[in-house]
Amino acid sequence: MTLADTEAVAVSFIVKIDDESLGAFNSCDGLGCEFVMEQREEGGNNGQIWQLPTRIKYSNVKLSRPVTKQSSKITAWFASMANGVKRKTATIEARTLEGTVITRWALVDVVPVRWTGPQLSADSPKVATETLELAHHGFLAPGAGG
Repeated sequence: MTLADTEAVAVSFIVKIDDESLGAFNSCDGLGCEFVMEQREEGGNNGQIWQLPTRIKYSNVKLSRPVTKQSSKITAWFASMANGVKRKTATIEARTLEGTVITRWALVDVVPVRWTGPQLSADSPKVATETLELAHHGFLAPGAGG
């Protein structure tokens, strides 16, 4: 295995919402998008169905980590939504163990969808974890901010 092979292995994901850091998360799931396709049959051409892209759809992003001091920033963000939804810009940086940024994604019009806190039980002493789910309306082009 070469050094170039190991650089793509992210061990943490640093999340910022409008330049306010939410800290590091150890998993990031759901970064992606897809075109919704519409099928059209052409009259007189029975051998072909046209596949036409209609719109782009973005999946929700789920971030998980052990509970930290920065967990209160997430609950404060949710509490602030009671006064009205304000869409924000988010950046997610994939970093190596040494802290080197592998890549960065900037998400536009982000709103928090769900926060799941830890399940606490004296019967099963496990690491207390939390999950944050974000909805967004697309990616910003590199260098466009975020």
